[in-house]
Amino acid sequence: MERSGVERSGVACLVNPRAANSKWLRRKYLRSYLQKKLPGEIYDGVGDMRTTIERAAAACREHGLIVAMGGDGTIADALQGIFDAGRQKDVLFGVIPFGSGNAFRKAFGISKNPRRAIDALSAGIPRLIDLMEVEGRVAAFASVGATARVTDEKLQHEVQGMWGHVLAARRLFQISPAEAEIELFEGHDESGPFEHKIVRSTFFDCIVAKTNFFGYSWNIAPRAVVDDGYLDVTLFELSPVKYALLFPLIYFGLYQRRLRHFKARRVTIRGRDLPVQFNGEVICDRDRVDFRVLPQAIRMLCPPTRRARKRFQHASP
Repeated sequence: MERSGVERSGVACLVNPRAANSKWLRRKYLRSYLQKKLPGEIYDGVGDMRTTIERAAAACREHGLIVAMGGDGTIADALQGIFDAGRQKDVLFGVIPFGSGNAFRKAFGISKNPRRAIDALSAGIPRLIDLMEVEGRVAAFASVGATARVTDEKLQHEVQGMWGHVLAARRLFQISPAEAEIELFEGHDESGPFEHKIVRSTFFDCIVAKTNFFGYSWNIAPRAVVDDGYLDVTLFELSPVKYALLFPLIYFGLYQRRLRHFKARRVTIRGRDLPVQFNGEVICDRDRVDFRVLPQAIRMLCPPTRRARKRFQHASP
């Protein structure tokens, strides 16, 4: 990787100290290791959404590499700050997983071990990745339907992390499939390319993604490609009971090949009181939600490994 430009402009690392049960506060050696490998500014007072967005927006005006150290929420908020500042074409973005789920990092072959992730960043290769816009926010993955409702349930209770999701999953059997109209623009499916298509569906869940995983290594969108210029749309047109019975196959991304699947540059979903989440954040129920791809949105530092290149359409940096 060309390091000289990054070194001249510096590194800013945004740390969520409360991520993953405050690992940052307990592992004091990580601060010195991070400063040794990626010398620059460490902002470890971030945590809530607004603070993280504001710190990222300020940091990317002075630094050439912005590193988000936390879970998927911290990563999403750091990206939002970069975009709010209009600096997405001027900076590099890096990730050090430090949360409980860490779905974003898995799509890029980044180790969950913070020290190994720091090593990978110091030797990383910048690659252009796509993102998407949902309700004016930058996102890597989103869902409409059951998983959004379960995420909402989990966020309302004290138990967080994986066990919070397990406890909230009991809501699955109380959720009825939603009737919706899905409008897709400039895409393709198994029948071929299209400029415009309207699909009517009664789905239990609809996944719209640029990356492959939800939290805890759930391969929810196995056909998503991080630099192909398309949103990846999968319809889970199943009953709650069938979804639960098939969940092991769904978790590993095996059952998705049987489901209706589309690629599109823009997607609009219309229905009634549709639950929506993106990046693990729930927004209030919508009768309409719009998605659009942000092609080649930002340069991300990825490990120089074959595994890291796996989800890219273009293998070269």
